Amino acid sequence: MKKYIASIDQGTTSTRFIIFNHAGEVVAVDQKEHKQIYPKPGWVEHDPLEIWVRTHEVMKGALEKGSIDASDIAAIGITNQRETAVVWNRHTGEPIYNAIVWQDTRTDEICNEFAKEGGQDRLRAKTGLPLATYFSGPKVKWILDNVEDARELADSGDLYFGNMDTWLIWNLTGAHVTDVTNASRTLLMDLETLDWDDNLLALMGIPLSMMPEIRSSSEVYGHVEMGPVALGGVFEGMPVAGDLGDQQAALFGQTCFNAGDAKNTYGTGCFMLLNTGEKPVPSKSGLLTTLGYKIGDAPAVYALEGSIAITGALVQWLRDNLGMIEKSEDVETLAETVEDNGGIYFVPAFSGLFAPYWRSDARGAIVGMTRYINKGHIARATLEATAFQTKEVLDAMEKDSGVTLKALKVDGGMVFNETLMQFQTDMVNVPVIRPKVAETTALGAAYAAGLAVGFWKNFDELRANWGRDKEWQPEMDTEKRDDLYKGWKKAVTRTFDWVE
Repeated sequence: MKKYIASIDQGTTSTRFIIFNHAGEVVAVDQKEHKQIYPKPGWVEHDPLEIWVRTHEVMKGALEKGSIDASDIAAIGITNQRETAVVWNRHTGEPIYNAIVWQDTRTDEICNEFAKEGGQDRLRAKTGLPLATYFSGPKVKWILDNVEDARELADSGDLYFGNMDTWLIWNLTGAHVTDVTNASRTLLMDLETLDWDDNLLALMGIPLSMMPEIRSSSEVYGHVEMGPVALGGVFEGMPVAGDLGDQQAALFGQTCFNAGDAKNTYGTGCFMLLNTGEKPVPSKSGLLTTLGYKIGDAPAVYALEGSIAITGALVQWLRDNLGMIEKSEDVETLAETVEDNGGIYFVPAFSGLFAPYWRSDARGAIVGMTRYINKGHIARATLEATAFQTKEVLDAMEKDSGVTLKALKVDGGMVFNETLMQFQTDMVNVPVIRPKVAETTALGAAYAAGLAVGFWKNFDELRANWGRDKEWQPEMDTEKRDDLYKGWKKAVTRTFDWVE
């Protein structure tokens, strides 16, 4: 029997190849960053060809680091930064423009134009999403409207579109496919039919010929073909069998298989998902109704999601833009030099506010400044911003679903920050639990691929792999929690209406 399952984890700042054993433990990993391209304020791009090169570099690197024979890997799963849109020539494989990243706000005018008829929630009943710059569909429209010859090439059937999962699967196997979770982030898929909607495509001016086939999150999409990634043939013929957007992959990797199970991932942004079962739950509180996962022929499972644009990215901003810290992990040491936030709040609306506000007119602000404030207070306010935003999303989630959360499973790079995790549990007032395997995003894609090829038989085997590493309990009294949260809500209103 094969010993391993592997995942390509294509994220916002880097690409990783992680190899797992049957117990869901990491046995080898390689990671490489790619360039962040900022052509104008609010614009964020990636080079898809650079990401493709990084992908086959880390595939080779992980094998070498783990001294692993590729023939022992049963299948590859893919998880990806969602909503980042690539358009390429289907004949040459050349992108016609850089990938437009999920954080990019250039489609603001497109979204506002669509919202003139029916408002920001015009498409919510069908897609579960508000009209916002976050999603892929308006990005594709922008490319077709602004890149030379793009519209003609699209109309003649020469262009393909995909989120990052589709771009990688196409390069690996030649199959032009996506899964339901990624498709649900485009503003172009009907939540009920799980197919592209002709009216939505027409609204955005996108030909159906550009769109990938929508498949389940766990099935064999194709096999690795010869080419640079085949590395002398070592990966050739290997099935690519799992595909989940990164946050849905984390939900799956955290084994949140029951309605009412929730997880929060702390990465570049922060994303909380609540499993709502086999029926989509409309949100009245600014959340997204999205796909959780679909395993083979089984019914699709839906989720409510609260998306926060800037969390870990705020720590990177302190490091890279202000030079306040040398390494991201230094933020905790700096925050611990003070006892509290000194009365300041840092609202990181660098590209507007996502859930539950969906305000593209907001911009970042530090409020409550006095001469007393030092860099320790700014570091603490940076961490607290993540916890406050998570509480806002959790409150909205409980309101929409009627489910009162009993515990919050957490994952991602920031969950090793003790100061943040304690403040998080104090804010949400439920236990916060970190699993033994923190790489739940890559693990979720591995699980999906493994189920498709029989490496794991069922959900019970996956649940048996989950283990608790650490749990934080709330310690803050109610009055202090309420006062801090009231201050945060006041601070958020100060960021509105900044962009005309």
